[in-house]
Amino acid sequence: MSDAPANEILFTYDTLRIPQVQLDTFGRLMNGDADVLPCYTVDYVDIEDPHAVRSAQASRPIVRRTGNPLDKVVGAAVRITEDELDAADEYKVEEYHRERVRLASGLDAWVYVGHGMDRAIHPE
Repeated sequence: MSDAPANEILFTYDTLRIPQVQLDTFGRLMNGDADVLPCYTVDYVDIEDPHAVRSAQASRPIVRRTGNPLDKVVGAAVRITEDELDAADEYKVEEYHRERVRLASGLDAWVYVGHGMDRAIHPE
């Protein structure tokens, strides 16, 4: 991508952990540190964008905030550049949006969550 510093942290839990997707999206393999996203859980969404389906699978994991401290998503915290973050935005389809979160390690990171799936769900 560029020689810019890798000042952004992206929490990856899905197709962005696949080596070929990383090469296609960022032009390099990403090394990350294992981390956990608390108070979120994983659901699945069917992707209909033909370009996105070619680069990975049609049914993809997507996280949503539950607010429950017992819920967690296991993944990796990856240091990336702003250009690479833009590339990740382009890779993600309309079912996702990016938001800031605090990881179990204490790092602040970006994560892609499902549209309309980022609000806490409180059991009755």
